[in-house]
Amino acid sequence: MIRPTREQLAAAHGTTIDDVIAPDLRVLFCGINPGLYSGATGYHFARPGNRFWPALHGGGFTPRRLDPSEQGELLRLGLGITNVVARATARADELTAGELRAGGAELARKVGRYRPRWLAVVGITAYRTAFDRPKATVGPQPERFGDTRVWLLPNPSGLNAHWTATTLAEEFGRLREASQL
Repeated sequence: MIRPTREQLAAAHGTTIDDVIAPDLRVLFCGINPGLYSGATGYHFARPGNRFWPALHGGGFTPRRLDPSEQGELLRLGLGITNVVARATARADELTAGELRAGGAELARKVGRYRPRWLAVVGITAYRTAFDRPKATVGPQPERFGDTRVWLLPNPSGLNAHWTATTLAEEFGRLREASQL
């Protein structure tokens, strides 16, 4: 994957990237929104230092650590990726509560259309705002979208120092185990 230039990163503000999605996935992972690096490259969780891909592998979802440019390989494994809000920003805190709620409504429609067994939202604060669940915590949630169960995962951004690479992988592993039942 080629590293984007400053100009490409600046031009990525407000862009969108395609979902990696198909009907009846085992797990649909859902980020908050694409960062500028992802917007510039067209790949989810593409910024160097983002721990999504290592946690996905460390949790046992993939046979090896995939590069973001290999995101299409997820579909063969019954996995996919989308976002609560589609537009790319430099930081998630640039999103308004209204955008998160509107994105949550769109996500609920998407889940209804594609029917994954699990929706794994990567980012607790965004989930709390998007779905008005202020007390939601990491792990399985009591609410569902139709037959789709919900699991909250910590944000894998390198800025989230409360979760180490090891503890992120362990939490992803808990979801993997639950998704195989």
